[in-house]
Amino acid sequence: MSALRSVCVFCGARSGHDPAHLVTARATGAMIAAQGWRLVYGAGDVGLMGEVASAAIAAGATTLGVIPTHLMGREQGRRDLSTLVITQTMHERKKVMFMNADAIVLLPGGAGSLDEFFEVVTWAQIGLHNKPILMVDSAGYWKPLVALIDHVIAQGFADPSLRTLFEVVPDVAGLTRVLRGKLG
Repeated sequence: MSALRSVCVFCGARSGHDPAHLVTARATGAMIAAQGWRLVYGAGDVGLMGEVASAAIAAGATTLGVIPTHLMGREQGRRDLSTLVITQTMHERKKVMFMNADAIVLLPGGAGSLDEFFEVVTWAQIGLHNKPILMVDSAGYWKPLVALIDHVIAQGFADPSLRTLFEVVPDVAGLTRVLRGKLG
């Protein structure tokens, strides 16, 4: 019997204005459960985070939520997870999430999601890991970020190999296809 595969999802603690992002979040949680994978995420019950978790839990997924003490109230830390880890700092949160994941998925989000994404991409860039990093471009949300990364490369501030460290998929169907290929 193989070990349980875990997918870490970085996404917003807000829902945003486009309802397509809620649909993507719910579909991502349901897909993780349907594949028999564990959801690793920020343990919040608000925004897209809460939607991913609710859908995963409703579909029977095992869950690991990681939240720092100072965000328990703001992000309404869920208590109905398979495992809840409460850390002292954001740095610890990111480390625990990363260490417990076989793949990283980025859904729409704000500064925190960007921080998480760039940290795991930077770690890959300097050779600390080779875990798959997938960006779900829900309703074109990440197009400006991808354009900025391409601009950084074109301006000589990063090697073109930077673009090989993550993969952009258009939707949850694409995400499922790529993750199946990478996680087996």
